[in-house]
Amino acid sequence: MMSGDPKLAYFRYFFSRKLMFIKESNAVALFPGGFGTHDEAFEALTLVQTGRADPMPIVMIDHPGGTYWRRWEAFVHEALLAEAMISPDDTSLYLITDDVNAAVSHITTFYRNYVSMRFVDRQLVLRIRQAPAADELDRLNADFQDILAADIIRIGSAAESEPRDAPMPELPRLVLHFNRNSAARLRQLIDRLNALDSLPQPSNLPVPIAPAPPHYAPTP
Repeated sequence: MMSGDPKLAYFRYFFSRKLMFIKESNAVALFPGGFGTHDEAFEALTLVQTGRADPMPIVMIDHPGGTYWRRWEAFVHEALLAEAMISPDDTSLYLITDDVNAAVSHITTFYRNYVSMRFVDRQLVLRIRQAPAADELDRLNADFQDILAADIIRIGSAAESEPRDAPMPELPRLVLHFNRNSAARLRQLIDRLNALDSLPQPSNLPVPIAPAPPHYAPTP
């Protein structure tokens, strides 16, 4: 199916394949498979969980009525979550579904308002299509105070210190002193931004802006 397609890339080493798998992706879709599938799944989850890769949708898709990923999740809950090896919030880093339309919706909804992120002057800057209303911003500050190292979540614009090639300078920004320890909670913040009551209905949204390439291994 992909033979001869210019998008098909060959790699000699598995580690370089996985690096590009994450670095060049805006979402990850996983289907039932063997050890390699689990290796790539945990690679994606670990990089996002630890903040070494930007948040992105990670969707585990089964055939209709299939239980492959639900059985995987049972292991995660029984062997990892129950033993406090991961936090309850970490389960928000992925979605399990046997509905292809639900998988597509999950990925597109992730970029409904959120566009991309970048660290600027030790602050996390989230590029969004529409800023939250004042009351919505107050609720975000109340609900996500635990991920702040200082100050509050505020609305901003492109900073002078952002690189000159920073994409989409016209978009509003959400600026916060992120503690860099709560990637799963950051994902939940992004989900909230994508579900703001003040957002236009999907049919009235402007043509989506292609998200910027994700940043691999952000540095302070």
